Amino acid sequence: MKVMIAGGSGLIGTALSRSLLRDGHEVWLLSRSPHKVRLTPGAQALEWDGRTVFHQWLGTFSQMDVVVNLTGATIGQWPWSDARKQEILDSRVRSAQVMAEAFEKASPRPPVFLQASGIGYYGPRGGEPVTEDSSVGNDFFSTVAINWESATRIIDTMGVRRVIMRNGLVLAREGGVLPMMALPVALFAGGPFGSGKQGISWIHVRDHVRAMRFLIENEKARGIFNLSAPNPVSNADFMRALARAMHRPYWFPTPAFALRLVLGEMSDLLLTGQYVIPQRLVNLGFAFDFESIRDTLMDLY
Repeated sequence: MKVMIAGGSGLIGTALSRSLLRDGHEVWLLSRSPHKVRLTPGAQALEWDGRTVFHQWLGTFSQMDVVVNLTGATIGQWPWSDARKQEILDSRVRSAQVMAEAFEKASPRPPVFLQASGIGYYGPRGGEPVTEDSSVGNDFFSTVAINWESATRIIDTMGVRRVIMRNGLVLAREGGVLPMMALPVALFAGGPFGSGKQGISWIHVRDHVRAMRFLIENEKARGIFNLSAPNPVSNADFMRALARAMHRPYWFPTPAFALRLVLGEMSDLLLTGQYVIPQRLVNLGFAFDFESIRDTLMDLY
């Protein structure tokens, strides 16, 4: 199987590349700096700018069995100025539009396309369970997600099996948001953020890779899928499990007003959330290796 990954040098893309290469598949990464990017041994890199369809990579694109788009500016960089928020939106929407243009021009077309999105689509939801059938929210992340997903909708008309992955919080020690959340715990100041009642919908990085490969290989997989573990937890329970895994005390809550004072709108990442259920993934027969947040964090730490 030949797989092309846009945004393949990040946490998820690197983990997916390793898994595919380990099983003998071929992997190409689209990168803005192909000569500088740190490649997984065996992967190949092609240059793109995330804004234009170049013939230099379109020919290779046409030979692919699967294309995966994970491109997007990191949301964890502070501060969130208006310019930064625009970059977060534009980097996702424009790269998705480029993917749609590439599928239009490709001959033949890759038969499978996986498009990243996020559970931020649903907006802050309190304590109610959220499935793929739940409505869109009305905050910044909802706006990003709905525009991100809509940018590749035309691919559905091209005979391509398009899968949208609404990613939960991907947990890994080597990257993502977990190291940032673990920092106060490591400093013996671990505790809930704000009220601690907000939902955290999480997934172990290994289950995330397994889920992506499951969606690639399952011919019935089409449309929207929540990629998160079936047992979301409150922020308080998450931080308690993290403290236990790191052998640190759990005691100091971080007041919401303090987070908002320091982080501004970016504090929404820590103070709001959803209890997301991967209903369609489970219905299709996917089995998680890590369903417990305690077992997941014990494995990672």
